[in-house]
Amino acid sequence: MAIPPSLVLTAASVLNLISSAILGVLETRGIHMEYSKFFDASSTKIKVGSRVGMLLLYTPAFLVDFRFLLLKSAITIHFLKRIFEVSFIHKYSGEMTLDTMIIILFSYLFLSSSLIYTQNLNQELLEPWIDLKYPGIVLFLIGISGDFYHHFLLSKLRTKGSKDYKVPKRGLFELVICPHYLVEILGFLGISLISQTLYSFSTTLGTALYLMARSYAAKRWYISKFEDFPKEVNALIPCVF
Repeated sequence: MAIPPSLVLTAASVLNLISSAILGVLETRGIHMEYSKFFDASSTKIKVGSRVGMLLLYTPAFLVDFRFLLLKSAITIHFLKRIFEVSFIHKYSGEMTLDTMIIILFSYLFLSSSLIYTQNLNQELLEPWIDLKYPGIVLFLIGISGDFYHHFLLSKLRTKGSKDYKVPKRGLFELVICPHYLVEILGFLGISLISQTLYSFSTTLGTALYLMARSYAAKRWYISKFEDFPKEVNALIPCVF
């Protein structure tokens, strides 16, 4: 059974239809909107340049959907980068079990689709009082570029055909053993600021907690494999954890 439209949506639909019809009738009767070929240069009304005017006409409508567009773009770029890294950057030494692959596959699929679906539902709500999407863009770009850089450094540790592990150096590897997790968390925080929904922030928190545990396990693994592993190097956050 279909959900009946709300009273506000119905009223808006009727208003839109009536106003469009009225404007159409006025145009046929010679009462035009004053732009383009129908602009009256002798008019005493306040005027703006056509380019500026048209930009001002289109921009607000674009910005209404801008947050949704940004979120979809950020998610697309995030996973496109991962596909690129898997294809051309990473060097793998082992295999993956089928059950692990299935779990991660559906986790990522659910993550991306649920973030987009939730944002779509929130489009009908009022914009947040404090707009954080622009700081979110900055954080996302820092996160995704930092993640790529540190994955590139990891790929340089292993020559072609080699399966040996080495203690990573350079970049933030001098401070933490998993800087790629740290900047990935920053990237997800950027996505949360772009989205500004409770669901996106809970997703980032869950991701951060998982990557904290993963980085702690990674540090223990490095300590067990390398006797000269520097104990002062933290797992994820410099001088903290």
